Amino acid sequence: MLGAVTASTDSTGDRIIAAATEEFARYGIAGARVERIARTARTSKERVYAYHRSKEQLYRFVAGRELAAMGDAVQLDPANLPGYAGRVHDHLAGHPQRHRLMMWGQLELPPGEAPPDDPFQASIRHKVQRIREAQQTGDLDPAWAPEDVMMFVSQIATSWSVPTGLSGDSSGRDAFLAARRAAIVMAVQRLFPAATGSHPPHDA
Repeated sequence: MLGAVTASTDSTGDRIIAAATEEFARYGIAGARVERIARTARTSKERVYAYHRSKEQLYRFVAGRELAAMGDAVQLDPANLPGYAGRVHDHLAGHPQRHRLMMWGQLELPPGEAPPDDPFQASIRHKVQRIREAQQTGDLDPAWAPEDVMMFVSQIATSWSVPTGLSGDSSGRDAFLAARRAAIVMAVQRLFPAATGSHPPHDA
């Protein structure tokens, strides 16, 4: 929770969020240092804690903002999961720090201890429910459990977001990413074909 002054209306709060976003993306939760965040934000450690009661809470707040920004940029269309997977790939290719930031939470936060209003859990529940509704209306194959659909699509869509030794040289990066995107869309299309009448995957 933010303090009495919200980050969105106070320049100090804005600087704290910007500094924390960079710090967590680079070092993770355990490696991040509140002192460094405060220094980058041109404020004091005490001031950081006046806004956010703990480093973990600050991470959850920052990661929640990044997740919301990604959700706005990449809309889930359960009737066209191949297109959705392609958009996720494109977004993470353009914002690799956003994926790193959120991955740290999956690696370091204790499982099963998220607060009731945790944005990650809320986002997943919402997407699973949308998939379930699409299955009920016939827009998506009901043979799969909605949770499995969400997991498989997410894993395929983000599969090339982690650096590998197969990314080629910088001169061919655009062509490499385009080929990977095509493979991602094709894989999801074969598992979960887009409903008849939806936008073609490559147009999404």
